[in-house]
Amino acid sequence: MKNALKYGLLITAVLAAWIVVVRLVMGVGAESRANLIGPILFNVTAIVAILLGMKARKKELNGSLGFKEGLKTGMGISLVYAISACLFFMIEFLVAGPKLLLSEAGPQAGPMWQVAALAYAGLFFGSLFFGLIYSTVIAFFIARRLPRESSEII
Repeated sequence: MKNALKYGLLITAVLAAWIVVVRLVMGVGAESRANLIGPILFNVTAIVAILLGMKARKKELNGSLGFKEGLKTGMGISLVYAISACLFFMIEFLVAGPKLLLSEAGPQAGPMWQVAALAYAGLFFGSLFFGLIYSTVIAFFIARRLPRESSEII
């Protein structure tokens, strides 16, 4: 659990720093080409955090991290990230108002609470979905391999 908090909050810290610096301080709008860097940065950060979290968990288990334990570790990190990122954006929404949410591309049909709820749901479930993919791939490479039993008939 400690690894999930540490590395999940690391991803959220990168996300928050990006939003605060690029969108709020520098005033980069949704139509700027600089916004292409954001999703790449967030995904690379998620991959690195899950990798580091699994390596730390493997070290805790004296090198015997199984695939299932690795997957559980990665999903824990992704869950912490999903929850903390949603909380960050909710606080940002309450403090700064809908300015940031409305600056995103796409139709904003319906009441503001509905638009915000859909954005938070997309962030939450998207983080978990990509976290599952990243965790599966990373756990496949990091997990210890069980020795194959001989299938010879004696």
